[in-house]
Amino acid sequence: MIIHSIVPPEHIFPVDDAAFSNRTHCLWNNIPLLVEQSGQSCKVVRIISSNPSDYLRTEIQPGTNLHINDIQFN
Repeated sequence: MIIHSIVPPEHIFPVDDAAFSNRTHCLWNNIPLLVEQSGQSCKVVRIISSNPSDYLRTEIQPGTNLHINDIQFN
């Protein structure tokens, strides 16, 4: 397989699984998200939705911190 990308290889092929150990899938107002947990907050890593309007919501843009009580974990 050949990948032509401007993204560095270490981002495509991570060297260890520890970088992804604190990531989990969850729901916020029935919108599926991938978040990183840290204490009582979760940082949005990725929006996983088929609804285009969900990507325009400023409160769940990647990098935004959400309180853990607002999230429903699977």
